[in-house]
Amino acid sequence: MTEPTDTKPAGKKPRRKSKAKKKTTDKNGKNPGRKKVTPVVDNAETFSLDQSFSDLGLPEEIQKALDERGFVHPTKIQAQLIPIALTGKDVLGQARTGTGKTAAFGLPALSTVKVGEPFSAMVLVPTRELAIQVADEMKDFGRFSGHRIVPVYGGQKITTQAPKLEKNPEIIVGTPGRVMDMHERGYLPYDKVKVAILDEVDRMLDIGFRDDIRKILGKMSRQRQTIFVSATISDEIEKLSRSYMDSPEKIVTTGKSLTVQQVAQTYVSVERWDKPRLLSHVLKVENPELTLVFCRTKRTVDKIQKSLERDGIKAHAIHGDMVQGKRNRVIKDLREGELQVLVCSDLASRGLDVDGITHVVNYDLPEDPEIYIHRIGRTARAGRDGCGVSFVSPDQGDLLTAIEMLANTEIPSRIYEDFKPGRIPADVRADREHESSKKQREIQNKSRKLSTDGLDSKDESKFPGGQVPKKLPPRRMMGRSRTNRR
Repeated sequence: MTEPTDTKPAGKKPRRKSKAKKKTTDKNGKNPGRKKVTPVVDNAETFSLDQSFSDLGLPEEIQKALDERGFVHPTKIQAQLIPIALTGKDVLGQARTGTGKTAAFGLPALSTVKVGEPFSAMVLVPTRELAIQVADEMKDFGRFSGHRIVPVYGGQKITTQAPKLEKNPEIIVGTPGRVMDMHERGYLPYDKVKVAILDEVDRMLDIGFRDDIRKILGKMSRQRQTIFVSATISDEIEKLSRSYMDSPEKIVTTGKSLTVQQVAQTYVSVERWDKPRLLSHVLKVENPELTLVFCRTKRTVDKIQKSLERDGIKAHAIHGDMVQGKRNRVIKDLREGELQVLVCSDLASRGLDVDGITHVVNYDLPEDPEIYIHRIGRTARAGRDGCGVSFVSPDQGDLLTAIEMLANTEIPSRIYEDFKPGRIPADVRADREHESSKKQREIQNKSRKLSTDGLDSKDESKFPGGQVPKKLPPRRMMGRSRTNRR
């Protein structure tokens, strides 16, 4: 991605809340100008380079699997969470998306759960895609340990998953809704769970699994280990931890900023009607290896995917209304490197934990700043570089500021010199003219009201009889009052 510039984009700039101005002069009293933002490759931000997995005390069969995959240095969340989890303590961990959270909780679970003890560990995740992915990754880590790991999730027949549970696997990975369904049908006991793990807790709460989580954890034995992992830790997560965890160790590896340094974040000021054309322009200019384009609604996802296809850009779409088979094919193609552009909704993207995503485009800026953190976390994984571009309409300045405040970083503006804004659509122009006329009428009415109020407030003593006239006197001709002739 080319360097972001400080040139103002054509059209209106987003209106922001006022912020305290920073000192812009150097020690000589000169203004050196605003520095350009350059992607920084800093593996030390993600990895704990002074440690190796062999230092963490993992069992030999687990270490063998890590060695075969070429894992040498743990990430910071792994280096801090794994040793504590191996002691059996409860853990509340915060780490950015893409920093190896699955291994952080998965390796201790494989290390402590004994083979032959069914339903000893349960991992709850927000989406079916993430359930499949976490289960596959844990199977890979446990290839020499003999653990049986089964994912359970909606969208697949009960009759397909039930026989796998009847074989008494040691570890279950599932979505809350399907886990509860399997429990009520008698396939999945809660009382045997010794290790309960909640991955992406913030996402699960956001999409309405709060009550399900409470019901599941409430029926488990209190003599268990509980691990929460999340990209953000809200007051609600803290409250949940106090209810279902025993003096948890809190681990925070995000530092001051919730987004990684390797992501070059910029925003482009653009009117809503120019966004489809701008997206095509950005993708043609950048020619990224793999881009996720985030839209707010399923309708927009389909609309933008078709718009890109018309512009000669091969794009795929994924959202909650797609049939499961098609979703699975899209995700398979994504992981195998067959896709270049994927247009998606937030809910559908939560299971897309895929390496190699180079660009994230916020076609629609999320109303919840925390969602921005999760979106940007899809790129720059494991120390790689990444780019995040947000399309910001002129009326979204306050929302952009809220995102910057949560991420604790200033997002610079960017302009694409060759992109020319289009004409204002007729319906938008008509709406603006209507609003302008409406405001003019309101101003005139307010002016008339002020004039009348001013007349009523005059000193009555200055008028004959103390009566303030409410209307003009009779019309006059040649200095005389004009009266009707009889």
